[in-house]
Amino acid sequence: MERLLSTYLFVSRKLTRDLISQIGGAGFHGVEIFCSRSHFDYTNRAEIQNIAGALADARLKLTSLHAPTSRDLSATREGGQPLSICEVERVRRIEAMDELKRAIDVAEELPFSRMIFHMGGSRETADPRKRDAAFSSLEHLILHAKHVGVTICVENTTSEMGSPAYLRSFIDETRLTGLRVNFDIGHANLADGAEENRIAEGFEPVRELAASTHIHDNHGEKDEHLPPYEGSIDWTAAVTLLKTAPEANLPLTLELKEKIGPEAPTPQQQLDAARRSLDKLEEAWG
Repeated sequence: MERLLSTYLFVSRKLTRDLISQIGGAGFHGVEIFCSRSHFDYTNRAEIQNIAGALADARLKLTSLHAPTSRDLSATREGGQPLSICEVERVRRIEAMDELKRAIDVAEELPFSRMIFHMGGSRETADPRKRDAAFSSLEHLILHAKHVGVTICVENTTSEMGSPAYLRSFIDETRLTGLRVNFDIGHANLADGAEENRIAEGFEPVRELAASTHIHDNHGEKDEHLPPYEGSIDWTAAVTLLKTAPEANLPLTLELKEKIGPEAPTPQQQLDAARRSLDKLEEAWG
């Protein structure tokens, strides 16, 4: 099992050479970088090259990027203007696609294999106009990504348009060649229905389309992004389920929420906690 970490764990701070060195020193093999300009400026060639050098020095590979979900308003915080592939207004949709293409273009300087997308915001309703907008956006973005060797993966979220069943229906009906799914196990644990059945019921529609996963825990009520074994997910059952995916060596990327505040653990302590949770998961994976 490859030990992969999303830099979402440190999204509120700048991604630096020192931080990447700490990630490598904590025993991880690769990273998924979360695209927020205040964290990682995917439009700045010098910054991209600096991160490429830092990853090489730390012997970490860049496995994926998480597409930006909003446009930064300042250098220190993420802005409130959403970037959505489901934007119905054509001008705003084109602006969003242009920004997303800039993130994909990182692969020209710093190769990676997958880009993770959300189907709109966390409360996106299954509006036919939004579905058509998503189809139009992804049709262009998939082609753009293909030229630089990147596969686009849509992620299951807690919205109607992000449900696994909706994603499967969308991919089957649109026949978008090459579009895959990133299965987020924490989000699946927040679905309706009996908690003991949620993950299995969420995974079944997208099993054959799963190219990667996001691994985190919660207590079945809110999106906590906790380390595995700190919430209510049955990880023994989850591991057995994920192993049924046709994708060989399904990438498992740890996506944890940063703890901030005066009493928060240090970055190193948060990395240590992440490493310990992966130790247990790796033992279960076998």
